[in-house]
Amino acid sequence: MSGRRAVFFDRDGTLIEEVHYCADPALVKTLPGVPDALRRLKDAGFLVFVITNQSGIGRGLMTEAQYRAVEAEMLRQTGARLIDGVYFCPDSPEAASSRRKPEPGMVLEAAAEHAIDLTRSFFVGDQAADMECGRRAGTRTILVRTGYGASQDYDADFIAADAAAAVDWLLGA
Repeated sequence: MSGRRAVFFDRDGTLIEEVHYCADPALVKTLPGVPDALRRLKDAGFLVFVITNQSGIGRGLMTEAQYRAVEAEMLRQTGARLIDGVYFCPDSPEAASSRRKPEPGMVLEAAAEHAIDLTRSFFVGDQAADMECGRRAGTRTILVRTGYGASQDYDADFIAADAAAAVDWLLGA
């Protein structure tokens, strides 16, 4: 695949504070430095996507409408024009799914829809499933120490304190 460069971000624990099965937009809080980091990526010519598992929908813990309200608030706080697309998977872990991370389905969809060169792209997240998803899709991976990444180690190309530090590294890479 040839084309544009992109950065794929996990949502919860990476761009916004981790809230277990967040179904309330009032609980959305963008992590420090995220809007500026996204702006710097856009200025550098990267496409920016959010790739998120939302099994709370499949488990019956929230509705898709509640998820969409949380997504809208996240986009408002981060700067909607800075994110080129949001891909979410509502499937529960028990469901057979090619889209649920660590499977790369959502990243591959975005790549096909936006002519993305995955070998020149990055996946930033706070969990093993994020790193594996990025690896399976053919991107480089960056683990952030926010969210679940604060207390666990995963195999990644780079480890950063947070999303802003990840962007600092990849723009210098």
